[in-house]
Amino acid sequence: MNSTKAKLFRHIVGWLKYPVVGAMIAGGVWFIRNRPVPVESYIVSSGPVIRSVMGTGTLEARIRTTISPKISGRIAEVLVDQGDMVKAGQVLLRLDDEDLIQQVRIASAGIRSSEASLGRFRAEVAQAKTTFTKNDAEMTRYRRLIAEKSVSQSEFDQAQEAFELARSGLLKAEANLLEAEQHVALNRETLKYQEARLADSKLQSPFDGLVIQRQRDAGAIVVPGSPILQLISMNELWVSAWIDETEMDQVKVDQPARILFRSQPDVTYEGKLSRLGKQTDRETREFIVDVGVLRLPERWAIGQRAEVYIELDRKSDCLNLPLAYLLKRGSESGVFVNEGGVARWHAVTTGLDGRDAIEIQSGVEAGEEIIKPTDPSLKLTNGRKVQKL
Repeated sequence: MNSTKAKLFRHIVGWLKYPVVGAMIAGGVWFIRNRPVPVESYIVSSGPVIRSVMGTGTLEARIRTTISPKISGRIAEVLVDQGDMVKAGQVLLRLDDEDLIQQVRIASAGIRSSEASLGRFRAEVAQAKTTFTKNDAEMTRYRRLIAEKSVSQSEFDQAQEAFELARSGLLKAEANLLEAEQHVALNRETLKYQEARLADSKLQSPFDGLVIQRQRDAGAIVVPGSPILQLISMNELWVSAWIDETEMDQVKVDQPARILFRSQPDVTYEGKLSRLGKQTDRETREFIVDVGVLRLPERWAIGQRAEVYIELDRKSDCLNLPLAYLLKRGSESGVFVNEGGVARWHAVTTGLDGRDAIEIQSGVEAGEEIIKPTDPSLKLTNGRKVQKL
């Protein structure tokens, strides 16, 4: 009898456990579906909304030059280093000029020698002119006398021979003088050339600027065109950035811009669109814009990466909220508002779309609390309980 009762008890317990399990599952589902969703919130307020276009580029100088020699030689001294500010006309480096100085001395001596010879040739011309003038007058007299038959033919021939010799001597003296003058002129040009080479041994700055790179040191042998220093003008620095060609019609010179350098991603620097490129890359379909930097970071370098945000439109004071809180339901835009711990869907009408915020024209009011789940995997539904963390 006791055994029969025990069996019956076990059967009853077996029948009862299934409803209990079902109830437990149902209760768990109800708890999960109805427990408050952890959310973070944003209070709707008024402020600026800026629509901008973003581009990535590098910091560049509008005016940049490579300091290189015009002549071959050995660097005797480099007078500046990278990071140094220089003035226009300042000597930046000097080549070994010992041989060049000697060549200038030789050319100067050549001028002195040729000028001394020039004086001698001028004296010879003067003497030849005197002799020719005397013989010319004598020949004129003999022509008259031979016509009067007052002199013999042999006397006339002797006078004519002396005249021809005097004329030939004058022509030779004048030719020698001309050659001497040309020799002096050649020596003077040689001196100018050697002086120019000597001057080229001292490399000067073409403008006020900053040395950004030093590529050679004293003792190095250089030839024309060898890069020694890289120099930039500080008058205008800009970020040359690539912009998608679809934005070409929106960007214009003088539009304000914000610049974020990779070295300081949380600091914004003011800029202004200075120049638009006129050629699009055929692969990336992007074109270059140059955004002038109005203020530089304390530490910067030519070629460093930066993002630019060119301002296309702005509303200084309008209701707005962060883009992360705006949701889409089909073609409808909206937000969830915290109403007494319950999420309520509000359809909204949006306006200007900025990089970080969007204008709200209708659907919510200033001071309302907009919410979103702290865990992106969770979803809010209309009427769902929420809990702020």
